[in-house]
Amino acid sequence: MRCNVLVLFVALFSFSASAAEPTTGPADANAGFVSLFDGASFAGWQGATQGYDVVDGELRCRKGAGGKLLTEREFGDFVLRFDFRLTPGANNGLGIRAPVEGDAAFNAMELQILDDAHPKYASLKPWQVHGSIYGVVAAERGSLKPAGEWNTEEVTVQGSRVRVIVNGKTIVDADVAPFRDGQPTLDGKPHPGLARTTGRIGFLGHGDEVHFRNIQIRELP
Repeated sequence: MRCNVLVLFVALFSFSASAAEPTTGPADANAGFVSLFDGASFAGWQGATQGYDVVDGELRCRKGAGGKLLTEREFGDFVLRFDFRLTPGANNGLGIRAPVEGDAAFNAMELQILDDAHPKYASLKPWQVHGSIYGVVAAERGSLKPAGEWNTEEVTVQGSRVRVIVNGKTIVDADVAPFRDGQPTLDGKPHPGLARTTGRIGFLGHGDEVHFRNIQIRELP
């Protein structure tokens, strides 16, 4: 009888301990994220709103237009997630810690958004392919789906470190501090924006049609 009582006690203790443990699952991966785009308007955005359209819950850079569309708020360290769909040969960019004025590729950081497999980009420099920190860090190729299909991208910016994941594959994981502190950049040009610690996030349309949706951010302490 004593043995049976002991077994029952152990079983009850194990059940209580398991019930007390926090649950984890797919939903937890979204904890702390908030939407930057409501799917219906330009609320929270500023700049080249005339170069973009809001259609079917998507933010679309209009062919022949585009421009710099930035968040009204500034952000420092964060994780940014979004989906994007490229038209053949399309070119755009993601501005990180950007000021309102100036070229984000140099006055901030620009991450390439580009159909880099298109024949017209056959002579791209490594620091120009999709996901690269323009002029500074070259991304690994081969993560993009064919033009017309949706891709998922996650960008983590923490201090001077930048990580870019496209469709589950890490294509950039770099510390930009050496370039900020004097190491020559890949394009041989100065990039003073690498020293910025806060700024706006935005899309840098170059006249090609590109679709975005599910734009979410989680700020990091």
